[in-house]
Amino acid sequence: MNPVETTPALALPPPLGAWESVAGLYAFQDARLPAAVELARRSPFNRQRLAHLGPGTTVADLEGVPLTTKEDLRAQYPWGMLALARRDLATYHESSGTSGEPTPSYFSERDWHDVTDRFSRNAVGLGCDDTVLVRTPYAMLTTAHQAHQAARSRGATVIPADNRSLVMPYARVVRVLHDLGVTVAWCLPSEALLWAAAAREAGYRPERDFPALRAFLVAGEPLSEARRARISELWGGVPVHQDYGSTETGGLAGECPAGRLHLWADRFLAQVHDPTTGTGAREGHGRLVITTLYREAMPLVRYDLQDTVEISAADCPCGWQLPTVRVAGRSGDGYPVGGRKVTPQQLEELVYRLPMEFGVLFWRARVRPDAVEMEIETAEGRGTAAAAQLTHALRSVLGVDSRVRALPPGGLVLREELRRSHEFVKPRTVFAADEDWGRAVHYY
Repeated sequence: MNPVETTPALALPPPLGAWESVAGLYAFQDARLPAAVELARRSPFNRQRLAHLGPGTTVADLEGVPLTTKEDLRAQYPWGMLALARRDLATYHESSGTSGEPTPSYFSERDWHDVTDRFSRNAVGLGCDDTVLVRTPYAMLTTAHQAHQAARSRGATVIPADNRSLVMPYARVVRVLHDLGVTVAWCLPSEALLWAAAAREAGYRPERDFPALRAFLVAGEPLSEARRARISELWGGVPVHQDYGSTETGGLAGECPAGRLHLWADRFLAQVHDPTTGTGAREGHGRLVITTLYREAMPLVRYDLQDTVEISAADCPCGWQLPTVRVAGRSGDGYPVGGRKVTPQQLEELVYRLPMEFGVLFWRARVRPDAVEMEIETAEGRGTAAAAQLTHALRSVLGVDSRVRALPPGGLVLREELRRSHEFVKPRTVFAADEDWGRAVHYY
């Protein structure tokens, strides 16, 4: 039996597994939507935008509401999106893109219960026997805070290893992973590759010397299946699970035991938007637009994440009655080259399909009108073969010309970066005669 909405404005979200079918879930979204719109109408930004919507608001009615964009959030800085009293606010966050302009985001205590519950749903299954390394930014983003709180809510031990902190270089992360018996690492996919290289620099074999490690939980970057497989292979078969979300929304999707990414569609109304026609649908291919169903502090209506996705309601072996999503990323439509379009995910897939013995962990590409220029860091003596194989793959699979250059170890990621340890210095003003007082008042 599907859940029944009882107290629309402040009802608690239903538990995972409450749905008999995706159709039942969609019916629940329809029933919840009027209350969600009423929550959103409390913010100054949405008050006029949603004034025409009544108690019987339907999904079709949302088509007349303009998309909410990141530019809108920036224009409403700092409190224009706030839908409750300041005294009821739990946390304030910001993210910023290339413009550097602050994008505000805020959560109530109830919102945080929802955020941590969503994060805890993934296939990793955090518990009291876990030691979780949180290796994403704390600062003003939400990513590390949600992982930290979710792990603690499940009784796990948390190691806060902020990747923006100078006191947690790669060498120290490797030591912590090894010495403290980390079982789950929350990080960017790129970090898992960097740690493997740093572990080798420290004399470890990542595939053998970290027996406690049972899972990587990654986010922050699109993840191709080839890169996922490469990370797992480097670490001796440790599985790599994906999470998807943003600072503005918290987690939007997580991976099930069958390895598919499911939208938390009992907490959001997710639609794929066609920018050409302006229409949206719950399933299909297009830009992801979401409407929050329970958010109190900062409800979002038709928020455009600018990510190209494909949403499907096909059955999943895991049994979760939640739609699945495939994320192509911000550049999902690709870069033009030689009359074709090439996506970052396509290039990544070909790089990590190269044989393991070539030792390719790090690469970069520059897309030009006539060809793709790429550099790959390879093992000693394998550069010529690796470059030739990648050149052939780019032509045969993607149909584009390329200029591939192989670099020796350290050509892209300096080995000293992998070995470096940072000294933690507190401010000082008084020094002994034989001490360096050039560090006075410094703090790093």
